[in-house]
Amino acid sequence: MDSLIFLVPLALLFGSVALVVFLWSLRSAQYDDLDGAAQRILLDDDDEGPGTGR
Repeated sequence: MDSLIFLVPLALLFGSVALVVFLWSLRSAQYDDLDGAAQRILLDDDDEGPGTGR
């Protein structure tokens, strides 16, 4: 039972930190373009720059 005195506040601290990080990511527009990266992977880039090995 003595461990609960330590673990409950620790769990609340971790939960509040996770909530703050999630809210920060919402405000910094991390989730604005969810389909863009999925479609960009399918596009064929015509420019072959240095380091492509061709």
